[in-house]
Amino acid sequence: MRAEPRPVREADRTGFAERAGVRLAFRVYDNPGRPTVLMMPTWSIVPSRFWKAQVPYLARHFRVVTFDGRGCGDSDRPTGGESYVDAEYAADAIAVLDATDTERAVLVALSRGDAWSVLAAAHHPDRVTGMVVIGPASGSLIGAQAQEKAAWESTEDGIKYNRHHWLNGGYDDFAVWFFARMFPEPHSTKQIEDAVRWAHEVEPATLVDTTTGRNSSGSIEDDCRKVRCPVLVIHGTDDRVRPHAIGERLAELTGGSLVLLDDSGHGVHARDPVRINLLIREFVERVHPVARRTRSSRAITRPPRALYLSSPIGLGHARRDLAIASELRKLHPRLQIDWLAQHPVTEVLGPAGERIHPASAWLANESSHVEDDAGEHDLHVFEAFRRLDAVLVNNFMVFNDVLDAEPYDMVIGDEAWDVDYFLHENPALKRFSFAWLTDFVGWLPMPDGGAREQRLTADYNLDMIEQRARLRRVRDRSVFVGNPDDVISLPFGEGLPAIREWTEQNFDFSGYVTGFDPPGERERDALRRQIGVREGEKLCVVTVGGSGVGESLLRRVLDAVPAAAKRVPGLKFLVVTGPRIDPASLPGHPGVEIRGYLPDLPRHLAACDLAVVQGGLTTCMELTAARRPFLFVPLRHHFEQNFHVRHRLERYGAGRCMTYEEVSDREVLAAAIAEEIGRETAYRPVESDGAARAAALLAELL
Repeated sequence: MRAEPRPVREADRTGFAERAGVRLAFRVYDNPGRPTVLMMPTWSIVPSRFWKAQVPYLARHFRVVTFDGRGCGDSDRPTGGESYVDAEYAADAIAVLDATDTERAVLVALSRGDAWSVLAAAHHPDRVTGMVVIGPASGSLIGAQAQEKAAWESTEDGIKYNRHHWLNGGYDDFAVWFFARMFPEPHSTKQIEDAVRWAHEVEPATLVDTTTGRNSSGSIEDDCRKVRCPVLVIHGTDDRVRPHAIGERLAELTGGSLVLLDDSGHGVHARDPVRINLLIREFVERVHPVARRTRSSRAITRPPRALYLSSPIGLGHARRDLAIASELRKLHPRLQIDWLAQHPVTEVLGPAGERIHPASAWLANESSHVEDDAGEHDLHVFEAFRRLDAVLVNNFMVFNDVLDAEPYDMVIGDEAWDVDYFLHENPALKRFSFAWLTDFVGWLPMPDGGAREQRLTADYNLDMIEQRARLRRVRDRSVFVGNPDDVISLPFGEGLPAIREWTEQNFDFSGYVTGFDPPGERERDALRRQIGVREGEKLCVVTVGGSGVGESLLRRVLDAVPAAAKRVPGLKFLVVTGPRIDPASLPGHPGVEIRGYLPDLPRHLAACDLAVVQGGLTTCMELTAARRPFLFVPLRHHFEQNFHVRHRLERYGAGRCMTYEEVSDREVLAAAIAEEIGRETAYRPVESDGAARAAALLAELL
């Protein structure tokens, strides 16, 4: 797992601006012909990565420049408070504009960046065309500077924002306290953790210098009056770091507009990124007018249109969504379906002749970020999901742009977590029927996650429960792909409802959607001949889904091939790597065929004598429907595979579960293959009308 997730969008150019012996690290995100937005630094306790939810979206619409302020990130850390006075930061901003060949820019600032933006705009009016200030921090605007300075220098115990506290072992305690105040909104655990982690990239002595410099900088009131460019001030009414009276005063002095966000704290750019992104874009386009293109038609004459979002983690969602779309078209023959989709889902949709929306190119690939977090057959899927936060913001903003530009009557989200979450956070953006599909409900802690993971998963579950209770109108239909007994009977967390009971109250049930009709025994014999299985041969299919996480399991199975072949005469292996693992990267063996993406994989699974798979629901349920024996090996720390999927398979009496440690012993795995291959199965039947039932539920929304 990377210490820091890869950025959603890589910079087109990086470098350093140097001024007065201090090097300032900048990043440029090009967008030729569009106005430049300079994302200003804030207090050196965090680097420019704090703009991670803004940069990808703004860079699609404008040219964006960011830089690490002196004292943090990749920039130099000069010593002494005089190096960190407001005038130095303002001059740094102009130096970065020069170094990046930027003639003029709109400045976007958070907190401490307010003073530096005001000074740059007041003294370099030809370089600053506009200014957005979020949660401004200049206490001098409301006469609070002397009081703050006294607390800063005090030697009394119990004051956390205090130089003596930081330098005498209290810095860690301060960081947790400070960022909890910065994000007072419920369910802000990820934003707090990010900020605390960044805070430990800076030495307390450096932060002491930065605050000493601020305290000696004086008031910016007169400079505010000199600002002539348009100004937008955004401030949360529950800001516990800087009172919104500062924002009101800044707007008054600059003649700017003021947006007060009710019940929001100091870090609204991270806690409410969709709203902030839209406010920034609207402001920049007002300063630099641009013609927007939208598409419209008379609703009464045009055919109905649906935008389908299929989860990109694996390929099973895509197959079942195609089956549902096919049934939906039977009910609404004029229905036009577009797909907002990414790899590997596009590997399924393209050959099926489906229309992939061009805006899909702007989606950040979730699979690649998840693969970064994977270890050897180990994916802590809950933590991996939390680290997708910037990806989910980016992809929701792409979705919102699509819906801004053209009309859709319905949006279908198959585990489109970004759209479901941010629509609940921003219900005013919903202007279509919205259907939500999922095959599991409830984040669950792994046993070795301890109290922290129990607390975090319960918090995520409670957030979802509260959203649904408060804003039921956001989802017009919630469909569980399965049956009530497929839902696990555990609580969402201590003191929270039971998952199955809550799901029955909040979902319709479609039954399972396989996406194919399993063959009977006579058809299976013909199918085996079609795919090249000879008389007397036994076929073992090994597949790990559509992501790149399964390579370790493929290698363990290949290690066991010679031992298994000794035990089972005529044993042949078909190893399917999927679209994200290179077949050539795996070692060859006699009797083993290694294939990449296999569009007709369900046919091969139905024809096999045994399958060895991960614990993904789709593949396991396809094997269950086809009544084939299989070994499944859940990814370590993957709560969905270890709890939700395993519960469902136990209900069907399907498959044999093995741990990765067991299959890593080639003799143990070879023996299991020999024991299970060709075994007669007595699984509970899997319904074959799930796609039609799901489509009927969706069709009512058109």
